[in-house]
Amino acid sequence: MKKLFLALWFTLFAVPAFAQEGGYLLNPGDLLEVSVWKEEGMTRQVLVLPDGMISFPLAGHMKASGQTAATVQTALTKRLQQYIPEPVVTVTVQAVSGNTIYVIGQVNNPGQFPAGHNMDVMQALSVAGGLTAFGDENDIKVLRRQGGKQISFPFDYSKVKEGKNLELNILLQSGDVVVVPD
Repeated sequence: MKKLFLALWFTLFAVPAFAQEGGYLLNPGDLLEVSVWKEEGMTRQVLVLPDGMISFPLAGHMKASGQTAATVQTALTKRLQQYIPEPVVTVTVQAVSGNTIYVIGQVNNPGQFPAGHNMDVMQALSVAGGLTAFGDENDIKVLRRQGGKQISFPFDYSKVKEGKNLELNILLQSGDVVVVPD
C-alpha cells in the first residue's frame, strides 16, 4: 500500500517543469528573444524577471514564468494585434539561466547548479560531487515550493544506489533543494 501511495504521489506532484506536456516552462532568469516580422524595432531580448513577468513594447507587462514559449508567443500576438495588423511574433528561449537546482549539506561541492536537462536526484548529487563520508544516505530530502507551500520528498540514497525504490529518484524542478544531512 505504501509503494502504491508513493507511486501515485510522485506521478501527481513530481513532474518537472521541462518535462510537462507542451515543453519547457519558463522560469525567472530565463532569457527570451522576441521578434515581430517586418517590424524592425520590435526585435529584442527579454529577461523573465524575478516576479515571473516580462515587458515588451506595446504589449506591456505579462506573466511568462510557468508558461511555454509558445504560450507567451500567442499572448504577445494577441496583445500586439491592437497596434499591428496580423503580427507574426516569434519567441525563442536563448538561455535557461532560471532553471537551477540547489544541493546543500554533506556533499563535496554544495551549491547552485544549472539543470539544462531532465535532472534527477542521483544526477544532482553527482554534479555536487557525491556525498561526503558524513552524509546520511537514508535521510536525504528534496524540498520544493508548490502552490505557495513547501513540500518535502524523501530520498533514500542507499536503496536507490542498490537499484531499489527507484521511484524515489524523481526528476527535479527549477528551484528544488536537495538536502543531505549528517
